[in-house]
Amino acid sequence: MDRRDASRFKGFTRRSLMLGGMQVGLVSALVGRLYYLQVLEADRYEMLADENRISMRMLPPLRGRVLDRAGEEIASNRRNYRVLIVPEQTDSVRGTLQKLGQLINIDDTQRARVLREVERKRKFMTVTVADNLTWDEFARINLYSPDLPGVQLDVGETRAYPFGAVFSHVVGYVGPVSQQDIKEMDDDPLLELPGFRVGKLGLEKVYDKALRGEAGDSQVEVNAYGRVIRELERRDGQAGADLVLTVDAGLQRFTTKRLGEESAAAVVMDVNNGDVLALVSNPGFDPNLFNVGISGADWRQLNTHKHKPLLNKALQGQYPPGSTFKMVVALAALESGTITPDFRCSCSGSVELGNNKFHCWRKGGHGTLGLVDAIKHSCDIFFYEVGRRTGPDRIAEMSRRFGLGQATGIDLPAERPGLIPTRDWKFATYGSRWSEGESLITAIGQGYVLTTPLQLATMVTRLANGQKQVKPRLVRPAAETQAPEAKPLGVSPYALNLVLLGMNAVTNSQSGTAYQARIKTAGMEMAGKTGSAQVRRISMHERETGVKKQEERPWEDRDHALFVGFAPVVNPRYACAVVVEHGASGAKMAGPICRDLLEEAQKRDPARKPMFRGRFAGAESAKG
Repeated sequence: MDRRDASRFKGFTRRSLMLGGMQVGLVSALVGRLYYLQVLEADRYEMLADENRISMRMLPPLRGRVLDRAGEEIASNRRNYRVLIVPEQTDSVRGTLQKLGQLINIDDTQRARVLREVERKRKFMTVTVADNLTWDEFARINLYSPDLPGVQLDVGETRAYPFGAVFSHVVGYVGPVSQQDIKEMDDDPLLELPGFRVGKLGLEKVYDKALRGEAGDSQVEVNAYGRVIRELERRDGQAGADLVLTVDAGLQRFTTKRLGEESAAAVVMDVNNGDVLALVSNPGFDPNLFNVGISGADWRQLNTHKHKPLLNKALQGQYPPGSTFKMVVALAALESGTITPDFRCSCSGSVELGNNKFHCWRKGGHGTLGLVDAIKHSCDIFFYEVGRRTGPDRIAEMSRRFGLGQATGIDLPAERPGLIPTRDWKFATYGSRWSEGESLITAIGQGYVLTTPLQLATMVTRLANGQKQVKPRLVRPAAETQAPEAKPLGVSPYALNLVLLGMNAVTNSQSGTAYQARIKTAGMEMAGKTGSAQVRRISMHERETGVKKQEERPWEDRDHALFVGFAPVVNPRYACAVVVEHGASGAKMAGPICRDLLEEAQKRDPARKPMFRGRFAGAESAKG
C-alpha cells in the first residue's frame, strides 16, 4: 500500500468512526428519550391518554318537587327526549342543523338560538338543539346518528305542571338559562349544562337554589370522533329539596273554577297561623308553555289579553279597598278616642264640606245610626264624619297593624306595597298640604288608598284572629317552632268586638248589605264586608241627570267588586278576600264567591285529612 492509499484509508476510518459515534449517540438519545417517556413519564402520559379516551360529564340533578299540604304534586318531573350538538365535533354547525332539519322540525328561531349559543359557549360545550321530542322523532335521529358527527341524543328530565294554569301565579315556571341568570347566580357550573332550567317566576324562582339540587358526574369512554363507547363510572347528583306548601290543591282548583271567566283575585287564609290555603289570580296561564318554549303567537296572546293573565293580581294588583276599609277606620277612631262606642251620626244621603258635596251610596240616606249599624249598612256619611275626626295619620297607623300599605313579605317575588296616605306623604309627593275633604274619601277606602287582595286577606285574618299580626305564608316550615312569633295587634277587645258585630250583621241580618250572600249551613256562618271601588269619578251632571246602572256601562268603567269575610262566626278559622275587576257590586258579585270559598274551606277542614311534611330539606333558608 503506497503512502497515498494509506492516507485515504486513514481518512475513511476517521469518517467511519465519526459517523458511527454519531449513530451511537443518536441511538443513545433515542433510547434515553424512550426510557424517559415510557418509564419515567409513563404515569403522566397514561393519564393524558385516558383524558383523551375518557370524557367527564356533569349530570343534572333531579329538581325537587312542589307539593300541596296533603302531598299532592303541583310541580314534578317527566321524561324528556332531546338532541344536543357539540360544535367542536362537527364539520359545520349550520350543515349539521340542516341535516337534522330533514329529520325533525327545526324552525328559523331555533336555528338562530343554537347559533347564538354556539358563539357564546366554549366549543366543547354541548348545546341543546331541540327537547321534548316524541319517541318517533328521537328514534329517527338515533337511526341516522352515525352520519351526524357532533350530535348527541340524551334522555333527561323536564319540569311538568299537572294543574296547568291553576297554580301558575303561585308556583311560577322554569325556563332556559339566560346571561342575566349566569351573572346573578355566580357562574354555577350547572348553568352551562345544555337544556338546564332555572326558576323564572313564583316559588320556582324564590326557592330555585333549594329546588335545583347538586350535580352528579359520569365518566364515559369515547373514540377518536368523540362518540360515546361505554360508561365507566357514574355518580348521581343530589336531588333538590321537595317544597311543601300550605296550599290545599283541592281548594285552589275550586277557587279557580268559581272565579270562572272573571278578571279577579281571591285569597283564603287560616286565621290562626297565616297559612295561605288558596291564592288565585284569574285568568292564569299554562306554565308548561314556558318550559318547552313558548311560541310567538302564545306570547302575544298573553301580553295583549285585556284581563292580563301574566299579572299576579293577588299581590301585584293594587285596588282602592272601598268599604272593606271601614273596619280599620272604625278601629283607628275608637282606639284614638275620636269617637266613643256609643257615637251616632245622622245620614241624609249627602254632606257638604266647603264647596263640595259628598254623597252616600244610598240616595235617601240611612237616618241616625251607630257604629254596628253603620258597618251593616255601609253608610258613607257615618264614615265621612269618622274620617274627618280621626285624620289620615291615625288611620294609617292602624292600617299598618292590619297589614295594609306595606308588603306582607309572602314567599313570592314582585309583591307591591299598596298605599295608605298620610299628611307627610301628600306633602312629599305633591308638595301640597292635606285637605279635610281627602280625609273623608280616605275613610271610605277611596282617593289615594290602594291595597292588594293579599293585604285585604291579611287584614280580615287579623280581624278574625283579634290578637296577633299573623303574616301570610305559602311554604310550611320544617317545624312550627321555626315560624316567627307574631306581634300583638294591640287593639282593645271591646273595640274589636264592635267591629266584628257589624261584620256579622252585614251577612246575617236581613237588612245587611250581603244578607243574600250568607252561608245558610248552621255552624258555618260567615261574617263579612262588601266593597265597591270606583274606577272613575262620577260628575255632578251625571248625578243630576241620572247615573247609568253599572251593567249599562262599558266593562272598563264599572266599579271593582270587593268582599272580605271570615268563617265560622264563632271561633273563626278561615278568612277570605275577593276582588273582581269591574265586577260592579261587591254584594252581588264578590260576596257570593267569598261565601262559596269559605263554605268549601270548612268542608275541607284539614282535621279530616292528614298533613304532609315531605322532604323539606332546608329550602326556607336557601331561597334563590
